[in-house]
Amino acid sequence: MAQNLILQTLKGQQERDRLIRLIADAGDESRAALSRRVCDAFGFRDARGRLQTAGCQKALRGLEAAGVVTLPAPQVEAPERDPVLLEAPPAPPVGVPSRLADLGPVELVLVKRRAERAIWNSLIAHEHPQGMTTFAGCQVRYLVHAPAFGYLAAAGFSAAALKLAARDRWMAWSEAQRSAHLERVIGLSRFLVRPGVACRHFASHVLGRVLRRLPADFEGRYGFRPWLVETFVSRGWSGTSLRAANFLCLGRTTGRGRQGRGKRDAQAVRTVYIYEIDGSWRRRLGVPWVAHAPVLEPGEGLDSEHWAHNEFGGSRMGDRRLTARLVRSAGLLAQYPGQAVCGNDRCDSAAVTGYYRFIEHPSDEAVTVESILSGHRERCIQRMRGQGTVLALMDGTDLNFATRPGCDGLQVIGSNQTGAKTLGLHLHATLAVTGRGLPLGVLRCGFDGREAVKKSRRWLDGYDDIAAAADGLTRRTRLIAVCDREADFYELFDRQRRAGRVEILVRAKHDRALGAGEKLWAKLGKGPPVGHVEVEIERLTERRKSSRKKARPARRKRTALCELRFRRLTLPATVPDAEAVAVWGVRIVEVHPPEDEDGVSWTLLTSLEVKTVETAVEMIDFYLQRWRIEDFFRVLKSGCRVEHLAFHSADRLQRAIAINAVIAWRIMLMTLLGREVPNCDAALMFTDHELAFLQDYAQKFGQKTPRDLATTVRLVALLGGYRARKHDPDPGSQIMWRGYERLSAATLGHRIATEAGSKVAVVTE
Repeated sequence: MAQNLILQTLKGQQERDRLIRLIADAGDESRAALSRRVCDAFGFRDARGRLQTAGCQKALRGLEAAGVVTLPAPQVEAPERDPVLLEAPPAPPVGVPSRLADLGPVELVLVKRRAERAIWNSLIAHEHPQGMTTFAGCQVRYLVHAPAFGYLAAAGFSAAALKLAARDRWMAWSEAQRSAHLERVIGLSRFLVRPGVACRHFASHVLGRVLRRLPADFEGRYGFRPWLVETFVSRGWSGTSLRAANFLCLGRTTGRGRQGRGKRDAQAVRTVYIYEIDGSWRRRLGVPWVAHAPVLEPGEGLDSEHWAHNEFGGSRMGDRRLTARLVRSAGLLAQYPGQAVCGNDRCDSAAVTGYYRFIEHPSDEAVTVESILSGHRERCIQRMRGQGTVLALMDGTDLNFATRPGCDGLQVIGSNQTGAKTLGLHLHATLAVTGRGLPLGVLRCGFDGREAVKKSRRWLDGYDDIAAAADGLTRRTRLIAVCDREADFYELFDRQRRAGRVEILVRAKHDRALGAGEKLWAKLGKGPPVGHVEVEIERLTERRKSSRKKARPARRKRTALCELRFRRLTLPATVPDAEAVAVWGVRIVEVHPPEDEDGVSWTLLTSLEVKTVETAVEMIDFYLQRWRIEDFFRVLKSGCRVEHLAFHSADRLQRAIAINAVIAWRIMLMTLLGREVPNCDAALMFTDHELAFLQDYAQKFGQKTPRDLATTVRLVALLGGYRARKHDPDPGSQIMWRGYERLSAATLGHRIATEAGSKVAVVTE
């Protein structure tokens, strides 16, 4: 019986009265003798039939602290038990090979003796990032020893978390079942691979061996076998070895830990993983099978009435009132993109006050960009789960706030020839899209701090964030980070090589040296082309030189016929103590470019294997989807007009930009969804009132009745100025945000007129 179940049993009214009589009958017996008497009377025994005196004593002390019972005074003072440590930590392993096959025999040592406990404690105390901890409940420890190199790793198991929302939701067990069977779930509380061990696949290999041996060792010590193993991964760690050992990612914690409500922020938010030792545990418990994570379709739950609650209602703000303000503010801002919140027809004084109080909230820890986007990010990951391939598009843009020199916390984003500096914010965002470019959500909005940030740091942080999102995906989803030429630096490829879960696709900027006198362009240009590919080149308008941007000539829309080549490459290390990175290169060169324009000449570097022409063409198609994030920035700036926000600090601007980023994503999705799934129900994105107005609008002007999403989106585009001529392209985001703004105003008038007409009809009758 679990310790918490002993306490719950003794809290019952009849059991409590019986316990008080037992204590009275015990007289001057010691507390140890009393606990044996209580265990024998109530049948508190473990799976091997032994009295659970330790758990009983702790339960009795808890009842005494609550004033329920009075225990005999302790006969001796409990000794302080410090962990047994070696005088000096074990010598670090030296010369450990990088290949698992070269490591030789590796022994798993079950820690039983005092000397083994001292070695285990010393390794954890000196080398584990979180140091020593006090284990609770049933405990099993292992040392990993290689005769040629010494101790290489250590693992320790103890009691599981009492309550864990992600785990309990996935297990689908009741409160009573959790109390009765929690001891069947054990926690991997410490796992250490020593810093000197850089052997590939060693961590997952050791975990697999430990998990195969654990059930028998646990049963030998405690008389029963566990069903599940749970563990946690802190921010900054990828969990690659856990996934390789078949652990399942369930989600994230709330950050409370075991300390309860009084110490809510005692721990940082961590990722929850679980491993099934016994595959029949659901049948034993009689609980239904539950998918470890929900899946959303790209446009699910995004209708005008409910989308803000769906996308922001799960945001972790630490206060329900803050979350409610966020939901209401987002819904109001989306009605008229780019306008002040007070310009909304549904807005009242309370709504305006609530929005500004939210943006100007004094706590920089509660209301952050990450907390604002946390609910939408989780929904984005749920949409990603339903896709075979997801492209995580990363890029940055400068937001110009030069007209607000008094705004606190802005950074210098440019200067002109006279030395005048332009103030603003640099936004480095990640937009998740399908393999065909349909937006799934905004994974990240990263802003530089007050201190100067290296450009490479932005890309590395963005990649780490994508890797963290991958924890919520299964291997069925291929996740690829797609980057432009600014991300062409060695450290990013090395980060991918070490993390492994997220692939990378980068357009090369540098004709880097590959060794042996070879250069990148020349090596990829060798030999005849393996095929030809047509690339659609979008039209660009001419841009004159400004203080912040170079001049750009106009470009006509055309289809470029390009030669295609690809091969495997090795990028040499450019930082000390690093290894060369193996990648694949894909190069396309336009055959007959226009005389007045530069021809297409692209080199793509990717961690994905490119062994066929079809795969090479797929990489080019994926890179072409990178323009979606450029569209996203354009909608954010021109549609949502975030550069016109008038708050007086960078923190407040960032909060407002984060909300508008999700609004911009929804506008993009509305624009593209009508093309991708034209026959979908229009109610997916529009309310009944909006559809009623559009139906009357279509009848008035001789347009098609809005029966599906495609015709409905087309009507909104017409409201925005779309001419719908025979050779016109599909409406873009700019047309759509104008049309949606006019739709909101027109729907209000249509609704008022309809309701007023129905009231008049009632009166006349």
